[in-house]
Amino acid sequence: MGRYRAHILERGPDDCWWWLGAITDTGHGSFRAGSHTSKTSRVVPAHLFGYRLAHGADALSGGLVVRHRCDHGACQNPAHWLAGTRGDNNRDAAARRRLTGHALADVRGAAGRARAVQAAIAAADPEHLDEAIAVALEVGNPGGAHQDSLF
Repeated sequence: MGRYRAHILERGPDDCWWWLGAITDTGHGSFRAGSHTSKTSRVVPAHLFGYRLAHGADALSGGLVVRHRCDHGACQNPAHWLAGTRGDNNRDAAARRRLTGHALADVRGAAGRARAVQAAIAAADPEHLDEAIAVALEVGNPGGAHQDSLF
């Protein structure tokens, strides 16, 4: 759990909590969980690991997936997660991917967007972190407002 949390930039309760570790081609965080010595080590999606930490190991039974209300696959804020079916997730994406300024409309794609935010966080002065994140989000959606918070 400590290694997982070490890869998260926690911010306000309504803001995205950015994953600072490995990013997959789909823009989700990736995390090595388990132990090499007990041969339980494997790479898992960070948001699934976090969801199970927050809601219990069996929280996603019956084929449910974790949906991101904020549509940022790298977001680790449990308040932004919602369990649902793969169909629910696909309908969410279809309804929002063409909205100007929306995360799913970013011309860099989900992985490019997540990596741009990571780079901005790494380069930013801590006092200007929110500003740096906002700029990184807006670059992929010229003319649109960024969506970093649900509320």
